[in-house]
Amino acid sequence: MVLDVFGSVRSLIKLDSVCIDNNVFRLHYKATVIFLVAFSLLVTSNQYFGNPIECIQRDDIPTNLLDTYCWIHATFTLPDALNKKIGVEVPHPGIDKYTPGEKRVYHKYYQWVCFVLFLQSLMFYVPRYLWKLWEGGRLKSLVLGLNIPIMQDKEKKEQISLLVDYLKANMRYHNSYFFYFVFCEVLNFINVIIQMYLIDAFLGGAFSTYGLDVLKYTEMDQESRVDPMISVFPRMTKCTFHRYGSSGDVQRHDALCILPLNIVNEKIYIFLWFWFVFLAIISGIILIYRLVIIFFPHLRYVTLRSRARLTDRNHLRIVMDAAKIGDWFLLYLLCKNMDGQNFRELMQEYSKEAVGDGSGKNLLPYNEKEGLTSTP
Repeated sequence: MVLDVFGSVRSLIKLDSVCIDNNVFRLHYKATVIFLVAFSLLVTSNQYFGNPIECIQRDDIPTNLLDTYCWIHATFTLPDALNKKIGVEVPHPGIDKYTPGEKRVYHKYYQWVCFVLFLQSLMFYVPRYLWKLWEGGRLKSLVLGLNIPIMQDKEKKEQISLLVDYLKANMRYHNSYFFYFVFCEVLNFINVIIQMYLIDAFLGGAFSTYGLDVLKYTEMDQESRVDPMISVFPRMTKCTFHRYGSSGDVQRHDALCILPLNIVNEKIYIFLWFWFVFLAIISGIILIYRLVIIFFPHLRYVTLRSRARLTDRNHLRIVMDAAKIGDWFLLYLLCKNMDGQNFRELMQEYSKEAVGDGSGKNLLPYNEKEGLTSTP
């Protein structure tokens, strides 16, 4: 079954018990890597698509020899024959009688598609690998068991107390933690842009406008339009084979070659064009969001408050007044992974410590019996 092709990528779908990034980051190292690995396996599955190339000719050249030669040395099409009428002027798009000096477009990419796709999947995983290396399992060790809503009161208080002690001792020392993550987000954005340029070079400059050309093709008149997928991924190509004849002269043999895998390749790369454009846009938006968070501290409080809906706003305000951007980022990740009630208790205890040691600026006064009260 076709599902067997994707069996080896199932482990990539497994979700981590503790989330140390965000949804956009996961689109790069999970969704994109899964797509690329699955596509790489798909184009190597001869049992579903047959031989990658089948060449025909009228002479006595062995078929296996001709297939191997044309696969290794590349095939070609004639750009001038793409606009000619099929079945009247030419047998197939891009296939016509070749005359010396006429422009030919060689298609050398198809031998390398599976390797390039797999290499791309590795490149998309690099930022994730670096972030895991720099993060070092810190968040997982801090969450302890507080991601479970039902806990023994004694155990919960002990774990919250340990976490408060850590946060108090390391307050304002988490900025590098945040900027390492931002650096990996920048790498994600740069990587997807580089990938688009690399594929464009790999396909001979046809990828940069590939998606737009396909969209334009669907709106053109059916009688006059030329399918851009056929021009980039031709299903029928030509191959020229030379050998010595019986008299010792060099003989030229023209062959027609069918490339069944190009039916799959064209669908893969049209999907990747739209996917990479989507990734680039959403990754760029995330970087703009990071800049806003860096330069507008009040928004850090707003984002944390929107995430921690069960937590008292005054507790959050006290902590955020004392915290730097790295502390905010760590608290945001803790809020994402902890149970809401547990995070509320954490902020309540942490705000008491912030008031007690004078870490905060412009803090609201704290009353031991009545809790936090607002200034008149």
